[in-house]
Amino acid sequence: MKLPKRLLLAAALSAPLLTHAADPARCDVVRFADVGWSDITVTTAVTRQVLTELGYRTRVKRLSVPDTYKALQAKQIDVFLGNWMPSMEGDIRPYQENGTVEILGANLEGAKYTLAVNQEAFDGGLRSFADIAKFKDKLGGKIHGIEPGNDGNKLIQQMIDDNAFALGDFKLVESSESRMLAQVRLAAHLKRWVVFLGWEPHPMNNQVKLRYLSGGDQYFGPNYGGATVYTNIRAGYASECPNVARLLKNLRFSLAMENHLMEAILDQNTNRRREAIAWLKANPETQAQWLQGVTSRDGGALPPLLAQQP
Repeated sequence: MKLPKRLLLAAALSAPLLTHAADPARCDVVRFADVGWSDITVTTAVTRQVLTELGYRTRVKRLSVPDTYKALQAKQIDVFLGNWMPSMEGDIRPYQENGTVEILGANLEGAKYTLAVNQEAFDGGLRSFADIAKFKDKLGGKIHGIEPGNDGNKLIQQMIDDNAFALGDFKLVESSESRMLAQVRLAAHLKRWVVFLGWEPHPMNNQVKLRYLSGGDQYFGPNYGGATVYTNIRAGYASECPNVARLLKNLRFSLAMENHLMEAILDQNTNRRREAIAWLKANPETQAQWLQGVTSRDGGALPPLLAQQP
């Protein structure tokens, strides 16, 4: 017998809402690695805020890239949002081969990662990798990188070791992102030349007059080190904590979003949690995309902030 529509509707309204099963207790705390780059600090902060709203707790460890992959392998962390490819292919390959680290999906496309110079150097004729050695004296024989163990530093050192572009007599200066950029700003102030590791997204693209060098495809890849950033997880995490994994797999960031939030968070007077919440509130369409198929920690409906619809 076919039931009247009004009875079908009443039955539907009275039925319990279907929800996904809650993640097991071991998923209560989601552990992230942050390698200290501003873009990864930003994406990690926003993702942690979403998880907090969903009812999870989060922790973050500041680790180098090599130590991040060791920690993923040892199951000491769960998530790393900063796998820049192809430049980090050498870092992740051993862990993919032994099955201890998985790539969950791309979270950013259209990034770039290669050597750059300040405007003074570019205007003076330093426009490609092949030009660097010509201006050794003006550059002090130095190429500025970031923290030791970083994949970009490794590529620079490989060029030096290979004497590629006649760079065999150059020295790689390893420091940190903030110290490297302080050197770039100082060089600009003093009208000196500097060559350094540059990337986008990053506020440096708005705050410093820089130009990316051409011709480094063999080491950094084509399109000025064109990169895609991937989300990595420890092996087995997606099956252990499927609700968290659904969120992580849905994550898609943009250059505009990261540049905006990085600039705000790098301002020492700005609270990164407050900025993350403000951005989430202002971008309900992105929230909706990230939360497709995701529930709260207990398997129920989304909380008010995250339940907003565009």
